[in-house]
Amino acid sequence: MEIGLFTFGDIGPNPVTGQVVGAPERLRNIVEEITLADQVGVDVYGLGEHHRDDYAVSSIAVALAAAATQTKRIRFTSTVSVLSSDDPVRVFQQFATLDGLSDGRAEIIAGRGAFSESFPLFGYDMYDYDDLFIEKLHMLLEINKAEHANWPGSAHTQPLDGLGVYPRPVQLQLPIWLGVGGTPQSAMRAGTMGLPMAMALILGGEWKRVAPMFQLYHQAGHEAGHRALRLKTSLTAHGFVHNSMKSALDIYYPAHSAKMGKLGRERGMPMQSREMFEKFSGPNGGYFTGGPSQLAEKILAAHEVLRFDRILLQFGVGVIDHRSMLEAIEILGANVIPEIRRGLAKVAG
Repeated sequence: MEIGLFTFGDIGPNPVTGQVVGAPERLRNIVEEITLADQVGVDVYGLGEHHRDDYAVSSIAVALAAAATQTKRIRFTSTVSVLSSDDPVRVFQQFATLDGLSDGRAEIIAGRGAFSESFPLFGYDMYDYDDLFIEKLHMLLEINKAEHANWPGSAHTQPLDGLGVYPRPVQLQLPIWLGVGGTPQSAMRAGTMGLPMAMALILGGEWKRVAPMFQLYHQAGHEAGHRALRLKTSLTAHGFVHNSMKSALDIYYPAHSAKMGKLGRERGMPMQSREMFEKFSGPNGGYFTGGPSQLAEKILAAHEVLRFDRILLQFGVGVIDHRSMLEAIEILGANVIPEIRRGLAKVAG
């Protein structure tokens, strides 16, 4: 099982100190965090694409490229690339460039995105939400297959009559995952297409609630004739770790509450109390937050049920002090990952 981190690059006022973190500072901090994650044994690091004033990352591949030449083994991914409002040719070229700079460590998680700002920004209509994604996903897959792409074009994509798309990646093909937000149709689509599935668990509740989605994915994949080895899965969730559950909650809750409260006001959702946050951070809750042993035990328990190949934790929902982020990454590498590895080895043995 791979263990990874991701962030959207939250910016704005720190809810504890009041200090405002801007995009340049956050982007530089992200590079430092990725470099440390590589050193302590984190397997994957992802960035999510947004086009809002409270996130620093709109160009994922550019930001990850800044860390690519400073790292040795960590893989880079998007969490997610909003393919619906982008050009599949440019997405492929950007990540193939990242693949070259990292010597074959780049991949893409393609998704629809949870926000709509990119659609009017790039001249697309939300009415075409589904068609845009499906057409562009198929085009991206064709470009990934061969140097000279043959794509007939569609209502929302240009034709490619044997045109070369460059540069090519170091890997034979870029790994392309499908980001799934929890609908049965999306999970079944990923399975039918034989694409790895990245299942998002982002709104609390219990992590076990996504088990039917994993089952649907594997069922659809098997019925479509795909080999089991091709049907990889990932669980993505909010998370944080520190020396104890209390210190993890004390650091993480103010930032998480401020960010989710802001998004909740935009979407008519209620504020989340500290009591509810602590409940969701418990053994069965959807937030993977706690001390080292608590986090390791929870990941192992979730893995035993869901059997995912990868878990990605969103460290930094909201603006968190950079020093605390570095401490959390250190603790993850020094204490959590080794305990998970021992737990997995014990089960396998």
